[in-house]
Amino acid sequence: MTDVHGDDWQAREELAERMIPLIGSLRRERDVITSLHGHRLLGLSATGIVEVHDRVARLGHAPLALEDTLAVLEAVHALAPGAASIDVARLAEGHDSGSLEEYFAAALAPASGAVAADPTDVVLYGFGRIGRLLARILIAHTGGGSGLRLRAIVVRRGSENDLVKRASLLQRDSVHGSFAGSVTVDEQAEQIIANGTRIQVIYSDDPASIDYAAHGIHDAIVVDNTGRWRDEAGLSQHLRSNGVARVLLTAPGKSPLKNIVHGINHETIEPSDRILSAASCTTNAITPVLAAIDEAYGVVKGHVETVHSFTNDQNLIDNFHKGDRRGRSAVLNMVITETGAAKAVSKALPQLEGRLTGSSIRVPTPDVSLAVLHLTISRPATKEQANDYLRRVSLHSKLRQQIDYVESPEVVSTDFVGSHRAGIVDGLATIADEDTLILYVWYDNEFGYSCQVIRVLETMAGSHPIVLPARREVTLEG
Repeated sequence: MTDVHGDDWQAREELAERMIPLIGSLRRERDVITSLHGHRLLGLSATGIVEVHDRVARLGHAPLALEDTLAVLEAVHALAPGAASIDVARLAEGHDSGSLEEYFAAALAPASGAVAADPTDVVLYGFGRIGRLLARILIAHTGGGSGLRLRAIVVRRGSENDLVKRASLLQRDSVHGSFAGSVTVDEQAEQIIANGTRIQVIYSDDPASIDYAAHGIHDAIVVDNTGRWRDEAGLSQHLRSNGVARVLLTAPGKSPLKNIVHGINHETIEPSDRILSAASCTTNAITPVLAAIDEAYGVVKGHVETVHSFTNDQNLIDNFHKGDRRGRSAVLNMVITETGAAKAVSKALPQLEGRLTGSSIRVPTPDVSLAVLHLTISRPATKEQANDYLRRVSLHSKLRQQIDYVESPEVVSTDFVGSHRAGIVDGLATIADEDTLILYVWYDNEFGYSCQVIRVLETMAGSHPIVLPARREVTLEG
């Protein structure tokens, strides 16, 4: 296959334009999600597709020409595999010689009999920062009608024009930009219509008394975004409503609830688990990196310091707040506060129980946070070795959806808004000195976390797609 990029921008753009209908058709007709080394192609413009090719080359991948990507997409489309997540670049890398048709047929064989999962109804209980991002992702993932299906949101009525305001907040976001598509309202039916998806708006303040079945919703997973209840007793109220089968909390859950970090312990989810937690944004960001480091070097102990964007529970200007320091202006101050993320890591990685401490500083930015992992390790490390290992983990391992890696002297927090990964290791900031390893991990505490929540939902619903080519084990040595 071609191993260099062309220099003609218009020619590259034209090739990218030819990919767009193939990418869309695979998603709509076959429930096939395509990516380039983990970077999704669905929904990108022609210039966006070209930019992704350039970006993955900068990350250290072998250059992939757009001609090769187009050839792979055409071959995949012709073979019509079943539901799967297919990495086009890795598929192209695997071909050495012989018939392309035979190679692709063999590589995609595991998906040949894959059947799209039955639709699973999803209800968002609460429609704040995380709820609206989950809605955007669920709507964008709507393909052939299988998998997760957003059916309703539950909120308390805020004003007479509540429906219009909710729709406007979905359509416009100061951090994440405009919704990709059309958002309208059906005031008579009390529904928001986003890209053809009808979302029933249910007004209630009692999670136990809603008749979801009256809206045609059955065996639903309720995603509680409110944070009002974090224990089994409180969250079980949802299960008393007609039409609810399971509940997922988008906050750390209190014992005995399972706190799930996808990529780490999602395989512990059982059909009998009716209430689960998706842990916190920080726990999701640091746990995969800690797991990779513990496997390669052994984590003896460590401290996690998070530099976290302010959140809605803080005050814009000084006012009373039940929490220490959080009453002071979030937009004018750095605010020292507590975090349970370090201790919560052990709920997904039991071997790190008692080995981590944590603290947090809230800072005047609206999104994207930074975790500094100061670790004592049992096997000596160098900066180059640790970075190379984490880079390969981000490219090839089973944690590729969770960990990203960047080396750039120019990146700042806003560069990571919209990242699909749970955490991004900043390689240039890594410090290593024998048994001490300090890592800086960026994370979009809103969107990156929401992507992790969606992955947990897919696992609960049995709709997480087959990954092709299969990810491989990555070790320190190679």
